[in-house]
Amino acid sequence: MTLTKTSEGKSLTGTKIDRRSWKLPIAFAIVSVFSGVLFVGFAEDAPTGFNLSTGSDLIQLPVVHLPALATGIVVTILTALIALGSAFMISQDRTVPKWIPIVGAILALTGFLTWAAADETLRVPELLAGSLVLAVPLVFGALGGVISERVGVVNIAIEAQLLAGAFVSAVVGTLTGSAFAGLFAAAVAGMLVSFLLSVFAIKYLVNQIIVGVVINVLVSGLTGFLYSTWLTDNPEQLNNPEGFSTLAIPILSGIPIIGPVLFKQTLIVYLLYIIVAAVAFALYRTRWGLRLRAVGEHPKAADTVGINVTLTRFWNVALAGAIAGLGGAFITLSQTGQFGKDVTAGAGFIALAAVIFGRWDPIKATLAALLFGFASNLQNALSVVGSPVPSEFMLMLPYVVTIIAVAGLVGKSRPPAASGTPYIKG
Repeated sequence: MTLTKTSEGKSLTGTKIDRRSWKLPIAFAIVSVFSGVLFVGFAEDAPTGFNLSTGSDLIQLPVVHLPALATGIVVTILTALIALGSAFMISQDRTVPKWIPIVGAILALTGFLTWAAADETLRVPELLAGSLVLAVPLVFGALGGVISERVGVVNIAIEAQLLAGAFVSAVVGTLTGSAFAGLFAAAVAGMLVSFLLSVFAIKYLVNQIIVGVVINVLVSGLTGFLYSTWLTDNPEQLNNPEGFSTLAIPILSGIPIIGPVLFKQTLIVYLLYIIVAAVAFALYRTRWGLRLRAVGEHPKAADTVGINVTLTRFWNVALAGAIAGLGGAFITLSQTGQFGKDVTAGAGFIALAAVIFGRWDPIKATLAALLFGFASNLQNALSVVGSPVPSEFMLMLPYVVTIIAVAGLVGKSRPPAASGTPYIKG
């Protein structure tokens, strides 16, 4: 049996970003106008400090000061040039290089931070570390979504898998006194939720979107009921799990900026690094990944060459649920320290948006989840320095980013061809 890889060796779909779309120059034209009005018209003539080091760094970097008004002017001019330059390239039927929108996004972010924290100092390592903490459940959920949808099953139930993992890890971790037991139980809980999705979506061919929504409501109601009637009565005995402590990796944790962010984390975060790398490699470089993608793109052809489509979908959806369940465990064992009603706060839906934003690729979905985590943490960082930005705006920022991503502003996205389509043999 032989399945042929594409010329890129990555995707059976060959989906690419269309960098000839007029969305890019239009977007940067809007950014330029916005920055001109906000970053220049309402800017304080005061410097903003960016502290790049912590006290434990091996090398202490100086605090960088940027004048808010001058930075706003520069960002406005440069983003306008990006809009004009990309419009010219598209009019000449030329492809806009990838680095141009990346540089533009960095410029816009720098302008916003400089304006919002004028006359104050932002601690960059703390901002990034907090963003990573908020993004970890999203990354776990996004990886589960990528695997599930790559094999042909739309996983709307990521929220339920995260919530089940959070609840079970809190209870099991408390009863056993072991954070590792709670972590393992969370993976099992996420897998059980995915079994429910698989039975209805794969065996009984029920609409996968409807099943996912129903499962989310079911798990939310069930965990909320058990929390109110069971955990609240005995919090010390049932909702006080032993969490994972922070483990700093020697030398690496002392690297400025990235050290405190990446190498001063809990065991679950280090496990996440391994899972991301393993899924990214296995999906494109192993027989398992090739079979999975074949089933998600053309199940009939896969069946013809001897792949059991039903079992492949069933067990990979179970794997996706187990990974998502680990994200729920992180919330209770490393983030909040206990389970609360609807503690996931819609993280599963943002993770689903990260899957779409990342074009069903594990690395890109991870980067999208990190972006959403950063957007969520901006509120905390700016509130510390007394930013004039209303807290209500910052609370809605991650959801605005989600809407922009799903709306396709960054380019067209095409899911695996058979995603959401039940397969009937014969």
